[in-house]
Order: sequence, then C-alpha cells, then structure tokens
Amino acid sequence: MRRTLCFARRNQKEMLRDPISLFFGILFPIILLFLLTVIDRSLPAEAQMDLFHAEKLAPGIAVFSLSFIALFAAMLIAKDRGSSFLLRLYTSPLTGRDFILGYLLPLLPMALVQMLACFSAAMVLGLHFTFYIFLAIAVCLPIAAVNIAIGMLCGTLLSEKAVGGVCGALLTNLSAWLSGIWFSLDLIGGAFKTVAYLLPFANAVDAARAALAGNYGAIWTNLRVVLLWALVLLLTAIAVFAKKMKLK
Repeated sequence: MRRTLCFARRNQKEMLRDPISLFFGILFPIILLFLLTVIDRSLPAEAQMDLFHAEKLAPGIAVFSLSFIALFAAMLIAKDRGSSFLLRLYTSPLTGRDFILGYLLPLLPMALVQMLACFSAAMVLGLHFTFYIFLAIAVCLPIAAVNIAIGMLCGTLLSEKAVGGVCGALLTNLSAWLSGIWFSLDLIGGAFKTVAYLLPFANAVDAARAALAGNYGAIWTNLRVVLLWALVLLLTAIAVFAKKMKLK
C-alpha cells in the first residue's frame, strides 16, 4: 500500500502542474454555470423555461465537469507511456493493482473538488443550501468512475496527441449534448432520446437532479444504468492496462 500511495502522490503532482487542464476542469464549468444563470434570469416568465434554474442546472453542470476527469487520466497515462516512464516502472516491485490504484486515487479527490466547486458556485448564484446537495454529490460519483475508466482506456491505447481529441473534444461534446443539460431530451424524443438514455450521461444528470430534489424513488431508476457502465468500463480498463503491462 505504501508503494501505491507514493505512486499516487507523484501522479497528483503531475496533474497539478498542468494549469490549463485545471482551468477547464474547474473554472470552465463554473463560467458556463454563471452564463447560463444570466440567460435564465433574462428570460420572461411567460417562456416557462425552467431548465436553467439553479436546482436543475447545477447537477447538470456538475456531471458535465466530470467529463474533464477523463482528459486528466488519459493525458497522464499517455504521457507516462510516451516518456517511457511506465517502462521503467515495470521493473519496479509495483504490481498491476498498484498501478491502477495509483492512477485512480488522485482522480477521485479531484472529482470531488470539481463537484463541490460547481455546487458552491450555484449557491452563490441562487441555489438554496440543503443536505440533499451532499446526496447529489454522492450520486455523481459513479459518473466520475465512468469518466476515469474512459480516460484510463484512452491513455492506455492512444497516443498523447490522440487522447486530447478523443477525451478533450469528443467525450466532452457527447457529455454535453447527450445529457439533457442545454435542452430537454423530451423535446427531441425518438432515436436521439433512446440513444441518450442508453448512455450514462443523461441518466447521471437525472439521478443527480432527483437527489437534489430529495426524490429518492427516481434516483435508482437512472443510477443503475450509470453503475452498470462504471462497472463494465472499469473492469475493461483494468484488463486492458494489465494486458499491456504484460506485453512490455
């Protein structure tokens, strides 16, 4: 365990040395939250548009912000592969479990920081404090695991340049457009809505909104889909990383 913690601390320092990633991971979602709140306040009451109200917007932005966790994970692993750092570590006493936990442990606190930052900013902008906020944060943890797993897969399989496009552009757009943050998926319906709810993002947003509203019955309906994705992707990421490790 001591070896794992040393490796995790090293990875944490590497992530903190990248201010651009930290900006997009923490400040960019807060800026979006502020801009959409301004838009919401400028809408007339006759529009009956509540999608950008704080109680619906904050969980959505919190889920969206977690998509940047995938970029952190992918860039870190891909960078280590590109610099041959991992090759040197393969000769150390570190086991496959040590590697996985060493990359995973620094990312979970960062996910918590992102969610706390989003909900704190939302409270400044009008969200009323309730203890359901902590429930919403807990409900968001499975989607954080989904994004971490995607990042680990991309970092293990792709080059440092490629992960920027896949995790930085493709994944964040998928998370944004297929989660129902900017518009109601019911307005589009059809195949688009069906595909959106087969993926974890829209389910994560709905589960977080239900948690913030204290609607316990609606949480599990959506959360079970996210948990299934998290389990499958994490097991796949671990298996792929372990296989790559054996090939070296």
